Amino acid sequence: MTQASLAVKATELTSSLGAIILGAGIALFAPDLLREHAGSLLLVGMLVHASGMTLKYRLEARERPPVMWERALFLLCWVMLLALAAWLALKVAGR
Repeated sequence: MTQASLAVKATELTSSLGAIILGAGIALFAPDLLREHAGSLLLVGMLVHASGMTLKYRLEARERPPVMWERALFLLCWVMLLALAAWLALKVAGR
């Protein structure tokens, strides 16, 4: 991995971490305002994450085949997203 690609990875991580902290801060600062939109926010977040994760996985797979742990984490993340989607569906259906 080149120095430039490591720098890009570091900035991606920094940006993602900042977005997570920002979202958590907003959620803690204004929980009553966000409560009625929680399901929609969760669904949009899941879709954006799944899209980005899948696109990154496919782009990296063009350069080289994924190693076993990358493939395992990718599949685990999909399992967790599907479990979260099922929980959300049950939660919404139970209202």
